[in-house]
Amino acid sequence: MPQAAAPSPTPSEPASYEAALQELEQLVARIESGQLPLDHMLVGYQRGAWLLEFCRARLEAVQEQIKVLDEGILQPWNEP
Repeated sequence: MPQAAAPSPTPSEPASYEAALQELEQLVARIESGQLPLDHMLVGYQRGAWLLEFCRARLEAVQEQIKVLDEGILQPWNEP
């Protein structure tokens, strides 16, 4: 009987957008170097995809806040 894949651990959330971006850049450099074993490369790719989504969500939240400010309606910004 085939074994079920182990659930992936919940990724740790970076402290900030800048921290996520820095980690993502470091991951890309390690993956592009070609020096990682295949299993580490896969884990790095998965983490990179998660970090990319984290950064995109933060940027979208900030863009929405800017849109609100541009319309002259000041509202508190709530992080996703």
